[in-house]
Amino acid sequence: MIPARYSATRFPGKLMKDLGGKSVILRTYEAAVSTRLFEEVYVVTDSKVIAENISDAGGKIIMSQKEHECGSDRIAEAVQDLDADIVINVQGDEPFIDTVSLTKLIAAFKNDITEEIDLASLKVEITDKKAIEDPNNVKVITDNHGFALYFSRSVIPFQREQGLPVKYFKHKGVYAFRKQALIDFYHLDVTPLEASEKIEAIRYLEVGKKIKMIETDIEAVGIDTPEDLERAKRYLNQS
Repeated sequence: MIPARYSATRFPGKLMKDLGGKSVILRTYEAAVSTRLFEEVYVVTDSKVIAENISDAGGKIIMSQKEHECGSDRIAEAVQDLDADIVINVQGDEPFIDTVSLTKLIAAFKNDITEEIDLASLKVEITDKKAIEDPNNVKVITDNHGFALYFSRSVIPFQREQGLPVKYFKHKGVYAFRKQALIDFYHLDVTPLEASEKIEAIRYLEVGKKIKMIETDIEAVGIDTPEDLERAKRYLNQS
């Protein structure tokens, strides 16, 4: 069983904003279902408004039983009693997630015979200077085998010497977890670097979990700001 879960908070109320006649969260849910990659798809939320919106559309929900510091905590609570080995977590502000990228995440675990991977996530190359410097865009650097070394809202790597070939990658809000990695995370306190950057993926790194980053060239329209929502509306109208 591979459930998917959706959550986002940086743009208050954004998940219920109208996007072409449906809420952002409903479009994200329907996009996940339409991939046909999952045995089950759920929206995990503590919002009665979101729960009603999804239920009215025939979707499945799991209500959080308490408040959580981050998405991983909420999804860990939700899946602890589910019969699942791998859990895919799609942020609720990613209504245009693509089947190709999700397939790559699932394949990473299918090919991981030694079970070295605790988590897998997506990254996309960014070249625009403004996008690279934008703290809303979480950047990631990896080792030679594609495992994450660090995530930051700052510019990483820092290019001390100009003229050298440097690539910058944005971390996309899509995760695939081994269920046990989620449960382990759930029982850990917030770590110092995680608290500083406000990036939950860092907690996994600080406690020694291995995150495989899968590169994609598909830059879906995530919704972190009101301006992003307007871009999403234009993208929807053009598609």
